Amino acid sequence: RFSTTEIAMYFADHNPPHFHVLGREGAAQVRLDTLEVMALSGKVDLREAITWAQENRVILEARWAELSGDEG
Repeated sequence: RFSTTEIAMYFADHNPPHFHVLGREGAAQVRLDTLEVMALSGKVDLREAITWAQENRVILEARWAELSGDEG
């Protein structure tokens, strides 16, 4: 959780591996491998979430593998 957003990942979510950034006025989906925004609805400040994701990509990738069942 950040000042205006939070990161979420969902069980059995669709590929490509990604996380959701949830804000007060909107949401976004961000790819794990490139940190590109895949989808955006409404208005959401992505700066803190993207910076955190850059620094913690290994954690996010492990969490995606755990939630998707693809820990192979």
